[in-house]
Amino acid sequence: MTCLVNILVALVLLAAVFYFIVRYSMKSEIKAAMERDPAASRMYEVIFTYAGIHALFFYKIANRLKKMSVPFFPRFLSQVARGFTGIEIHPGAKIGKGLFIDHGMGVVIGETAVVGDNVTLFQGVTLGGTGKETGKRHPTIGDNVVVGAGAKVLGNITIGNNVNIGANAVVIRTVEDDSTVVGVPGRVAKKLGKRIPGGINLDHTSLPDPLQQAIEKLQHEIDHIEHELGEYHKGKHKDK
Repeated sequence: MTCLVNILVALVLLAAVFYFIVRYSMKSEIKAAMERDPAASRMYEVIFTYAGIHALFFYKIANRLKKMSVPFFPRFLSQVARGFTGIEIHPGAKIGKGLFIDHGMGVVIGETAVVGDNVTLFQGVTLGGTGKETGKRHPTIGDNVVVGAGAKVLGNITIGNNVNIGANAVVIRTVEDDSTVVGVPGRVAKKLGKRIPGGINLDHTSLPDPLQQAIEKLQHEIDHIEHELGEYHKGKHKDK
């Protein structure tokens, strides 16, 4: 019985230490989760139950060790974190403040990826490479970017600020600021000059479809031409 009590006390102490370390070392990430996830009602729930927070906590340790040129252990730690969270963040990646990884299962952030401030990644997102090239081979993500569930951003490309990438899009080309990207391969649809209040729009499903818009425009042109031809033929019959 005494042994069990000692174990419980040790676990409580470890949980308390973990809580305070995470709370004070990851303020911007916790704040992002509280602001962007309506299910995040209490800070302690975010600290103890959010896989994205845990993955970023391990990443910060691994990244610091990599900068100190510690061999092997940074990558080993990232794989341990992957096993616990389902999120793989290479220790060499550069990540800004306020990253929020929602749900997180299947998220991959490659070695030379650069992620700006206030970025939101949903489950299944890949910031990956496209081949065996060396050097910078992963994407650079700007500030206030939302990448929808299952989207893939591949290669040494740049995603501008305030960009929305739709669910399951595959982006292989550079995207300008204030754009929306949908489809496979990713196609850009401008937001018609509208800026999102607060800089972040978490709706990554209600996005425009540029292909559908082009088809609708083409259909409108066809309807107009058919109408003009009809009027022309009516005029010819009257002349006869």
